Amino acid sequence: MKIFYDERMLLHRIPDGMFDSCPSPLLEKQIEQPEGADRIINTVSVLKRGPLGNRLSWGTPVSATDKELLEFHTEEYLQRLKEADKTGEYLSPSTYLPKGGLEVARLAAGAALSALRYVLGGEGLMSYGICRPPNHHAQPNMADGYCFINGIGLAALEAIAQGYKKIAIIDWDVHHGNGTQAGFYNREDILTISMHMDHGSWGTSHPETGKVDEIGIAAGTGFNINLPLPFGAGDICYTSVFEQCVVPKVQAFNPDLIILANGQDANQFDPNGRQMVTMAGYYRMASQLRELVQEVCGGKLVMTQEGGYNPSYAPLCAYAVAAGLLGAEMEIEDPIAFYPEDSLRAEGDVRALKERHPLF
Repeated sequence: MKIFYDERMLLHRIPDGMFDSCPSPLLEKQIEQPEGADRIINTVSVLKRGPLGNRLSWGTPVSATDKELLEFHTEEYLQRLKEADKTGEYLSPSTYLPKGGLEVARLAAGAALSALRYVLGGEGLMSYGICRPPNHHAQPNMADGYCFINGIGLAALEAIAQGYKKIAIIDWDVHHGNGTQAGFYNREDILTISMHMDHGSWGTSHPETGKVDEIGIAAGTGFNINLPLPFGAGDICYTSVFEQCVVPKVQAFNPDLIILANGQDANQFDPNGRQMVTMAGYYRMASQLRELVQEVCGGKLVMTQEGGYNPSYAPLCAYAVAAGLLGAEMEIEDPIAFYPEDSLRAEGDVRALKERHPLF
């Protein structure tokens, strides 16, 4: 697996505030924004220093150009970003573009494109773009959820342009992949599947609900699948939903390439999630995904870094994902996660989801 990363992504600096929102006059001490550099520093550190270090190679991404951005985003939105870039500006309550930050966002999107090109060029089967800021909330005409440029969208469209007929995007970030959904909602050649906490819409910057009835429109009907999961779903629910819902839909779609929006914020210690997934859960899902990509698309997988905001535990979950994808033993013991397994509740959660879903 080759990883594309550039330390310049650490320069993206977001003002302290009321958790992840604008500063509050009620607080004497504002809080550091969760989408900070430390989570990426530690992810890189664990991957380099850990047991997988000798199985990973590293490359430097090339920044995305205006032309590439305009494959997914609108001209009006690009101009909006350029204006905000001159002084720094909140583009949504939780999404701040610092002065000069657009170049870092281009670099993050370029990490996704560089990862794609590594696979398209036949240099290897698996790649990982460590993207900061992340991707999956950026809509064609709107910034949202810490995201400015949707590198996942850029990568999927470039793969189609290079002759791939069908792309499947799997998103297991704890939040709904609304930006990717918005970009491909009417397409039948790009399947989008989002597993996420059942949080609903969070305002004008995230008008999509992430509910089961958002299944696409026109030719895209049936090719957008939302899998909203109850709070505290845990390992068994997540791995069961992946096995029973994600795998068969991807098998039926039979894509040429799978792109994974790899957020670790469903972990049980994340400040932005409530899903109780452990290293073991991520390892199991990644192992399931490894079998799936080998079956349907010859092992071709492009992965992008999305959420994951506990700066010590999320990086360990990123390691668990990489280990599962590579078929390696998970040699790092989980230092803190434990809760009793509740298979009966998990089975009920999966059954209830499938019963109310129009595509199952």
